[in-house]
Amino acid sequence: MTVHLNTQVDLDNAVHALVKQDPRLEPILKVAGMPALRRREPGYAGLSAIVCGQQLSTASAAAIWTRVSAAFDPFHHDALRRARADRLGRLGLSAAKIKTLKSLAHEIAAERLDLAALANEDADAAHNKLTALHGIGPWTADVYLLFCLGHGDAWPAGDLAVQEAVKIGLGLKTRPTPKEMAPLAEPWRPLRGAAAHLWWSYYRALKKRDGVIGATENPPPKTNAVLNKIAVAKRSSVKAKIAAGKISRKLPGSKK
Repeated sequence: MTVHLNTQVDLDNAVHALVKQDPRLEPILKVAGMPALRRREPGYAGLSAIVCGQQLSTASAAAIWTRVSAAFDPFHHDALRRARADRLGRLGLSAAKIKTLKSLAHEIAAERLDLAALANEDADAAHNKLTALHGIGPWTADVYLLFCLGHGDAWPAGDLAVQEAVKIGLGLKTRPTPKEMAPLAEPWRPLRGAAAHLWWSYYRALKKRDGVIGATENPPPKTNAVLNKIAVAKRSSVKAKIAAGKISRKLPGSKK
């Protein structure tokens, strides 16, 4: 069953469950402290904000998104689908991002894409569905699943900060590649999203700065400010699932 990180309590419970699941994470939590939950708006608006911030500095991304969201209020896929490309360009969007936003709008309008439904899908399947869309790479997919949908098992394998934190925390000789990050995270299913929050906090504690979210798509050197808004808290669901034993898993190679 998919775990959702909708509130800070959800994340707290998930992190404590992770430490019990994998004792190697106990010293990581002691150094990092409990990570703070980051959530932002879901749906077309949330994904569009992430697209607008691709490969831009925090300030530039925020400025462009402010103009775009103000020009289309309420922000709806049909409005973007009908909007002239030159109008969108004057708001600061590149031709590539205009094509991506319009493509997403067409997919939603044609009912071929249901962004909300991804929250309840297997994390890898949801990731693959997103990256199959025009202009959506691994970074955009992972950020949307983690921060917009609160998917508890989304795993940003290509994130440089998470890679570096895992290298240090697990005593690896070299920073793992995105391909190598997948098996390393297997012990943390179905809470890899919570593990990502923990590793970001660990990186921050070690380096005294925020981690780089999404190195695979050349993001800005700082975490995008539009990703840091906290959504209205929903009722906690993780604690009940943990108590029911639905997210307990044995580590590979552990004794029965």
